[in-house]
Amino acid sequence: MSKKPLESPWHKQQFDPQKLDYSILDDHITFLESIRKVHNSAISIYDMSKMQHVYISSTFEDLLGWNLEEAVKPGHEYIDSLMHPDDYHRLNKAAFGFFELIMKVKKKDRANMEHYKMVMDYRTKGKDGSYVRVIEQHKVLEIDPDDNFWLSLSTLDISPDQDVESVCRYRLVNSKTGELYHLPNLALYSSLSMREQEVLQLLAKGLISKQIADQLFISVNTVNTHRQRILEKLEVSNTAEAVQHARRLGLI
Repeated sequence: MSKKPLESPWHKQQFDPQKLDYSILDDHITFLESIRKVHNSAISIYDMSKMQHVYISSTFEDLLGWNLEEAVKPGHEYIDSLMHPDDYHRLNKAAFGFFELIMKVKKKDRANMEHYKMVMDYRTKGKDGSYVRVIEQHKVLEIDPDDNFWLSLSTLDISPDQDVESVCRYRLVNSKTGELYHLPNLALYSSLSMREQEVLQLLAKGLISKQIADQLFISVNTVNTHRQRILEKLEVSNTAEAVQHARRLGLI
């Protein structure tokens, strides 16, 4: 099975290299190295402006037998090649949906994303070449001066559940509120058309169908059709639930 990755929404970000203060990254690395001897997790930092890992702790070699020189090369060929192929394709699609979703968060609200963690439980090759189950958590570490998602932090541990026959699991966790979001449902927001998103934004402001129709220069029947499709795509039963769902994610 081919491992051709989906084009990541991160590529849509426009970075100004002159505004990226890499002393911030150096400070993070210095701190992570200082706790390496007392922290058993494997930790990495991914730079989304360079689209490559800029820090990988030596713990990856201790836990999984990784070749660290290969792991930090641009691209993901080495790391991807170690993952179970079934999990790779599932996680690639889940990550794509998650990234598409959070890219819709308004730039002024992106600082709130620091509370969200993407948690993945999947299979990858261990030291002896056989599959082991790991738990990996991703979160936004730094946002650049233009409010682009710049650095992300990953923490990986061997899972206490070593069922290597089951496929991967993944979810989004709000560490501040404890709320769990299952990514297949999260990605539903991305399925809304631009017009449907406009209608949802106006519904969130308390407008009724007639007011929305007047503002968007469309018929009331068309607005009601969009409303029905919004409910179907978000898999909710009413407008209030649709608005609540989008607000919880910081999208409106």
